[in-house]
Amino acid sequence: MAVFLLPAVSSNMSWRPFVRLILAALLAPLLFSQTARASEPEVQTIWRLLDYVAVDYPGAVSGGKIVSAAEYAEMTEFAAQVEGRLKRLPQKTAKPQLLVRAAALRHSIAAKSAPATVEEQSRGLADALLTSYPVPLAPRSAPDLARGAKLYTENCAMCHGATGAGNGPGAAQLDPPPIAFTDGARARERSLFALYQVITQGLEGTSMASFGDLSDADRWALSFYVGSFAYPESTRSAGRKIWEKDATVRAAIPDLAGLVGKTPAKLADELGEDKAGPLTAFLRRQPEAVIQKPAGSLTLSRERLEASLKAYAAGDHDAASDLALSAYLDGFEPVEPVLAARDPDLMAKIEMAMGHLRSAIGKRRPVAEVEAANAEVARLFVEAEAALAPEQASASSSFLGAFGVLLREGLEALLIVIAMMAFLRKTGRTDVMGYVHGGWVSALAVGALTWFVATYFIGISGASRELTEGFGSLFAAIILISVGIWMHGKSNAEAWQRYIKEKISAALSRRSAWFLFGLTFLVVYREVFETILFYAALWAQGNGGAMLAGAASAAGLLAVIAWAMLRYSARLPITQFFSWSAALIAILAVVLAGKGVGGLQEAGLLGVTPVTGFPRITMLGIYPTVQTILAQLAAAIILAAGFWLNRAKTPRPA
Repeated sequence: MAVFLLPAVSSNMSWRPFVRLILAALLAPLLFSQTARASEPEVQTIWRLLDYVAVDYPGAVSGGKIVSAAEYAEMTEFAAQVEGRLKRLPQKTAKPQLLVRAAALRHSIAAKSAPATVEEQSRGLADALLTSYPVPLAPRSAPDLARGAKLYTENCAMCHGATGAGNGPGAAQLDPPPIAFTDGARARERSLFALYQVITQGLEGTSMASFGDLSDADRWALSFYVGSFAYPESTRSAGRKIWEKDATVRAAIPDLAGLVGKTPAKLADELGEDKAGPLTAFLRRQPEAVIQKPAGSLTLSRERLEASLKAYAAGDHDAASDLALSAYLDGFEPVEPVLAARDPDLMAKIEMAMGHLRSAIGKRRPVAEVEAANAEVARLFVEAEAALAPEQASASSSFLGAFGVLLREGLEALLIVIAMMAFLRKTGRTDVMGYVHGGWVSALAVGALTWFVATYFIGISGASRELTEGFGSLFAAIILISVGIWMHGKSNAEAWQRYIKEKISAALSRRSAWFLFGLTFLVVYREVFETILFYAALWAQGNGGAMLAGAASAAGLLAVIAWAMLRYSARLPITQFFSWSAALIAILAVVLAGKGVGGLQEAGLLGVTPVTGFPRITMLGIYPTVQTILAQLAAAIILAAGFWLNRAKTPRPA
């Protein structure tokens, strides 16, 4: 594929604009993610303030009278802060209603209303806030309690005491005094998430400083350790028995988010006092028990679907859309690679059903129609869980999954890279071949680094994955369109001779060589990125030997294909080489145009308008949506117009 040399062969064209475009394509997901998360600290602070009001208001007012002037002043201040901070949040459909509820809470506190009323208003507003402005509410993995104990001794024991009773050596000098974590009545109303928020941001008006400089994992470890003080170790074994024997208990706490978000009081309401205390003692000391569930559980997806439907029925269409998207990106996307290997037809059905649901929400369809679309997605999730069950993880499925993923993703990159190498050989410019090799080798290295960072330091969200693939595909499609038209223009013998006379060797400058490096890197990294995500999911399912065997087999087949392409292309006349390469590039450009738009749709950046009855062929970038069809048609029309102009410019033989 002389492919990417079209823009490069002009000696007066700088490669820097293309490098900037490549960087923009790679950084766009990060910028999008940072923008989306800009309001998270503010939302978390508001939630913390509401939680604090719900827990501490009974200590300020009783029987319509102020029992603690200092506590009451604090409650009044916190209620005003909640209202002020809500006004600064990004505009959403539900925001006016949240402000109404915040004003009602402030008035209730001013009127010295009953503690039960204020608690109900605070909790209700906190739940509504997280429905409209979803933020992460749980650790990524089970916290390390030993680490939490060490951090507590180093940072907290001086004030709160070695046993958390609030009687440390420095406690006497503090006003207000430090909280006693052993206070059962207070601990009963305090969730682990609330503790995490206070540890992260501190508490204004008190000596409780922020520990935001600690890592996220350390803050969660400290929260779990502190949250266990009020629940005796002696009841832990009883809690373990309840957890292991009672399926309804495990259903009530399906994941870490469910564990850290519920107060022991709420748990007691659901399961009874006799179970809530021992369970809390057990799970706060052994949180890994919550996440030891069958692979492929889509609990989070179902919870988000349910919340989405509730938000839509309440008229909050923006929140419904966000929650429906989260059900796919945060719940289903992590298991998609495994499902694609085991049951690709079911995976396609789920993606299509999710598109229909988001389209119905976006078009403000009747509640009954949205409910039907929501129910269809939930039904398919049940089928997906059956397909993802551990007993379905056979060695053959792991082998075929690894083989198919690498072959599919590798073939797209291979076609482009080999065509570039073939072009350089035919034009006698093997001296710049190193830039092409450097591009794909660097892409593999950065891909490995991506896997390492995503595994041990940060999480790559579903949206970021889809955005990376989407922007990368669209950028490559744009370049391929221009290159395809250029190559088609050189498929005529006279045109090729004129091109030779323009001194191609001089035209292939150092800037052009770096352009080859950049484009090779982009094309290969896009495929490596997607392959890594699939392989990470497959590896977690076990059968590592079968997976490695599948990867090795696919790599061997790709090597044979590469050898055959290089050998056969060397025998082709140069004009025929250009003609065939132009056709191949045109096909790849149309495919990537569809894949790029499809990726941006799955990330929620573009709308989805389904087309009933239209086929879905993922390998060819064909999806049953108006947007992807129009993108591929536009690419095809531009290519056809370019090819027609090339023919029109070609002199006819006498």
